[in-house]
Amino acid sequence: MTNMSLVTTFILSGLPHAPELDTFLFGIFLVIYVLTAVGNLLILLVIIVNPRLHTPMYYFLANLSFIDLWYSTVTVPKMLMTLVSLEGSPISFPSCVAQLYSSHFLGSTKCFLYTVMSYDRFLAISYPLRYASMMSGSERLTCALLATTMWLSGSVQSDVQITLMFQLPFYTSTMEMVIIVSVGVVASGCFLLIVLSYVSIIHSILKIRTSEGRWRAFQTCASHCTVVLCFFVPCVFIYLKPGSKEAMDRVVAVFYTMLTPLLNPVIYALRNKEVKKVLLKLKDKVAYSQSK
Repeated sequence: MTNMSLVTTFILSGLPHAPELDTFLFGIFLVIYVLTAVGNLLILLVIIVNPRLHTPMYYFLANLSFIDLWYSTVTVPKMLMTLVSLEGSPISFPSCVAQLYSSHFLGSTKCFLYTVMSYDRFLAISYPLRYASMMSGSERLTCALLATTMWLSGSVQSDVQITLMFQLPFYTSTMEMVIIVSVGVVASGCFLLIVLSYVSIIHSILKIRTSEGRWRAFQTCASHCTVVLCFFVPCVFIYLKPGSKEAMDRVVAVFYTMLTPLLNPVIYALRNKEVKKVLLKLKDKVAYSQSK
């Protein structure tokens, strides 16, 4: 019989820093988390209450805001607790499993969502008349089916990965290989589909005769391209080096888990005219109601 010890607790190593910086980092991370939560909640509220934003593009954007809100909530509160806890940063085995599953589930779903959003941009630019018809009931059903498939795919991927991981001994090369293959296949497959969508999009943009038309078409894709790059580049950096203990890798991990969810409200709210109009109207309504 092989000697094996039962793992009941893990110690989170966290971001390497001097103990004197605990309060400073806590303040920064708390501000980022609050901005992330408020920003994504605002986008959700704006899309829900405004009928003009009930289009496929904003339907998927609402899904993205929902994912980013919970993705940040899964990890950041624990990070904040470790910065102020006198006991260090222990996490129980069940809590570790729950956090890891939730993180992979939301991350995988987000990966599939970016792919669906690239397809949405492809239809909007390559087939504008067909995109306009998406306001019909049948196309709304298509959006719902795409979203359902996206969430189910994320759940299946995370189920498979977590099941395989927790059947293996920890700190083994096999464990690292499971992470690389599981995440790599999904991420690379989705990224390839996104690239193919944008190849078709660029081909369609080049066919537009006016420079103004080409610029407007480019602007509709700029926000999505930005968030896709900010999501996939750190993802590749992290999961190609799963066992690394370098400080820079942990900094990238913090960027990936904390700043990426904040980019959604920042990029889409500040760059999107429709969202800004609705936000300004909402602000005016709140100010008017308070002045009464």
